[in-house]
Amino acid sequence: MDLSRRTAAVTGVLFLVTEAAAIAGLALYGPALDGARYVVGPGADSRVLAGALCEMVLLFAVVGTGVALYPVIRRRHEALAVGYVCGRLLEAAVIAVGIVGVLAVVTLRQDLGGAGDARTATAVQVVATALAAVHDWTFLLGPNIVLGANTLVLAYAMHRSRLVPRPLALLGLVGGGLICVSGVAVLFGFYPQVSAVGTVAALPVFAWEVILAVRLLTRGFEPARPLTVAP
Repeated sequence: MDLSRRTAAVTGVLFLVTEAAAIAGLALYGPALDGARYVVGPGADSRVLAGALCEMVLLFAVVGTGVALYPVIRRRHEALAVGYVCGRLLEAAVIAVGIVGVLAVVTLRQDLGGAGDARTATAVQVVATALAAVHDWTFLLGPNIVLGANTLVLAYAMHRSRLVPRPLALLGLVGGGLICVSGVAVLFGFYPQVSAVGTVAALPVFAWEVILAVRLLTRGFEPARPLTVAP
């Protein structure tokens, strides 16, 4: 397997890991997102911690896609290559803030959740609600708005460079733009993020990442233009 095929395969695997880790993480630490109830309830700390671990895997995979694709895109559009790496780093940083918020909810439950004093219990619930809200905002900004911007950059680079078939690049452009617009709409309260409209808006970018991953794993980069990787 030559260097370009190895790069394509690694990138494809990383994209699939991002999807699997994101879905698993959200499903596992879902109970902690209802901060007020979680800190005074029986808790599911092991489950939430497993979710946080999945999110850490997501962070490394997100950064990994940017690093893996950098030498490929750089030979054609250096500015886009740098922008994509920086965008993926920003996306990972925003997600990391959300993970810390969820873990802090777990700490509150373990240390103060059983406080007998009513005033203390109320204060703990308020803080836990605020920490859960931090996660909700990072989930909107990172895996929605910043992800959409990163998708637009990558899809445009793929479109200009003919690294993948144009219909696939166009799917990325549509998906990235749509999830950005949807994220802004949620930001201004037009509809909830977890809603039918939000889900539909996220489907194209999900399809883009999965189809791109499968394409890179099975076919590699488009052979019409030979790939030259910078040392």
